[in-house]
Amino acid sequence: MKYNELNVRSNRKAKRVGRGISAGQGKTAGRGTKGQKSRAGSSKKPGFEGGQNPLMARIPKLRGFTQFREQPTTITTGQLSNFTGVVDNYTLYEARILKRPDQRAKVVVRGDLTSKVDVKLQGASANAAEVIRKAGGSFEKVARPKSTRVSNDA
Repeated sequence: MKYNELNVRSNRKAKRVGRGISAGQGKTAGRGTKGQKSRAGSSKKPGFEGGQNPLMARIPKLRGFTQFREQPTTITTGQLSNFTGVVDNYTLYEARILKRPDQRAKVVVRGDLTSKVDVKLQGASANAAEVIRKAGGSFEKVARPKSTRVSNDA
């Protein structure tokens, strides 16, 4: 016998409760005796705890909105003058400026840029990009590298 060959009735007849003793679900119709849930129209809103202060109201609240997204690490033009050639996330990670190579980084103007560098990072202010170009380098906005962290899914 196959699943698609099963002969199953699609509509099961509803059990008629509260229709006398001989019906099997007479008198209280499986609702017990008295109480809030035995009455008709009984439904409580989610979180209702019988008049006790509900959990959502008991726990302390924080003001405002907390943003959990990690802010980009700020790289200054003064820090870039220590590098030559291409500066990307991996270069900054090896120089211990970034904690992880998949961290976002943004260049801002603070300090002088003396060396020619080709910057490939996630962002730069308009002034910082101009300073990099004036020093003979270039700025290219690139996506953040994929995470190198090992997950526990395997």
